[in-house]
Amino acid sequence: MTNDQPPDRAMTSEVLSYFVRNPQAVDTLEGVTRWRLMDEVVRRKLHETETALEWLVAQGFLTTSVSPGGTATFSLNPERAEEARLFLARTGPRDRRGSRS
Repeated sequence: MTNDQPPDRAMTSEVLSYFVRNPQAVDTLEGVTRWRLMDEVVRRKLHETETALEWLVAQGFLTTSVSPGGTATFSLNPERAEEARLFLARTGPRDRRGSRS
């Protein structure tokens, strides 16, 4: 090896993590890029989304309920809808595909 440090530590860890969790996996560069890393991104985004949802519920912007099957669902708290819009306006421009302005 010419260098003991990976060129991109996060990417290297994601690739290696996939192969460690799936030791029988065999794939091409394109396959790893298209399918395998998507799994890693989903795992990371799941945690980030959970943290955001917990904060939004704690702030009262969202409400949560648990279905009989034990799955939590989230929805906009209508009593805080205007405050939610103001919060979004203060946080700066973002992708607003879900907004109806």
